[in-house]
Amino acid sequence: MNLRRDVFQAIADPTRRAILLLVASQSMTAGAIAANFDTARPTVSKHLQILTACDLLEQKQEGREIYYYINAKKMKDVADFIEPFREMWDDRFNKLETIMKNYTPKK
Repeated sequence: MNLRRDVFQAIADPTRRAILLLVASQSMTAGAIAANFDTARPTVSKHLQILTACDLLEQKQEGREIYYYINAKKMKDVADFIEPFREMWDDRFNKLETIMKNYTPKK
């Protein structure tokens, strides 16, 4: 049985977010990614498996090496899902800021 991992569960982990930031600008091998962390390489490989299972990362084999790179479409889907929530909170904070600017404490 092949269970799909939840994207938001995957990006909840700080190491996986760091991996996404690393490969956002260029594709990297597992070894190059692992070199940026103070954890065992199998641990980083597990993180890569999770990110790949969620379609946040894609793999491309070049010779003997496998390069990981961002799946921009999936990242856009995540951003599109989050956008209405960001707008809602921006609106709430803007209203609060307006209230606080006009607030004068009673003496």
